Amino acid sequence: MDMFTLAIIEDEMAIRKELTWLLESESDIKIVGHSDNVKDALSLIETQKPDVILMDIQLIDGTAFDIIRALKEVPENIIFITAYNQFAIKAIKFGALDYLLKPIIQDELKEALDRCRKKRAKEIHWNEQLSIAQQSFDNDDLPESIVLHTINQMHIILVQEIVYCKGDGPYTFFYLANGTNLLVSKPLKHYEEMLSAPWFLRTHQSYLVNKNYVEKISKTDCLVLKNKEEIPVSSRRKNYILNALSTS
Repeated sequence: MDMFTLAIIEDEMAIRKELTWLLESESDIKIVGHSDNVKDALSLIETQKPDVILMDIQLIDGTAFDIIRALKEVPENIIFITAYNQFAIKAIKFGALDYLLKPIIQDELKEALDRCRKKRAKEIHWNEQLSIAQQSFDNDDLPESIVLHTINQMHIILVQEIVYCKGDGPYTFFYLANGTNLLVSKPLKHYEEMLSAPWFLRTHQSYLVNKNYVEKISKTDCLVLKNKEEIPVSSRRKNYILNALSTS
């Protein structure tokens, strides 16, 4: 059995103890150290070089991204830990990174570790994923790019190239400026929280539209895009959409 070494970087003692207890059932995991601050975490990672890091976003003297910025070589398996922090979760989602919400649920921890086990080969986009998440975490504007997982591949897409998104139950279609589209197995709501106003407009329960591609609103209450496609606008969102377009 291949063993995984793991470091826990978490400033709440109760969470550190809980994680240690939960990991006892993982026979291929060996914990090589704990840390509750940025300085000690850097030393732990540099000396032990763990295969997996469970790392809280917010530490007593900084953030997980402070650690990532300071590392000479960033490990390829980081599972972020956070209390419900919308700002942090949004950043992690932009990078399509793994995270766990406090309190930690054993099944969710096991699933995250299983994903680490499956990607032991080098992730070619890992650094780009981290960079996208960090960019989102560091400022209020939209990041330049977003990571999207289709059934067979991971794509790094420029946000400005997304014309609109169309939800279909648990799936979302991304329609891009080059005429292609991608199918992602997450609902539209997942992306509405990330691609938010004023840049993107939710015109209908099934549509999220990039404001930059809107040409006008038609007499039939549809958004006419620059490529001449028409996107429906629900009656209850019409005034909101008109106001949003008038302030552009």
